[in-house]
Amino acid sequence: MIWDIYYKLIDDDYINEKVGSRIKFYEYPETGDVSGPHIIIDPIAPPRPVKNADNKRIVYEYFYQIDVWSKSINDTENVMKSVADVLWSLGFIEKGSGIDEFDSETQIYRQAKRFIGQFEKIKE
Repeated sequence: MIWDIYYKLIDDDYINEKVGSRIKFYEYPETGDVSGPHIIIDPIAPPRPVKNADNKRIVYEYFYQIDVWSKSINDTENVMKSVADVLWSLGFIEKGSGIDEFDSETQIYRQAKRFIGQFEKIKE
């Protein structure tokens, strides 16, 4: 699922224009390396089976936190809006209130939201 999210994010025209290749998993940027907006995809928990049929797990729940870091409040807000739209299109919903902060020392704006979704397991 993490790759589905990644590819959908880079397919979004606005995100691709603003963020480019600065989409990472688990890795937060060094504060001095925030030359443009960054997106960080961070799983909160491993996939969890939530529905079974015929003694097989068929539906899994996925829980992610997505962070946007930028030196521009507008870029941070607009990229996060696009991220939320992309996750919604995949079938995720927002969970909780999120984080919206500014670090005056580094001059970095950060928004973080958590997304949860349930999806059928694809047969391999």
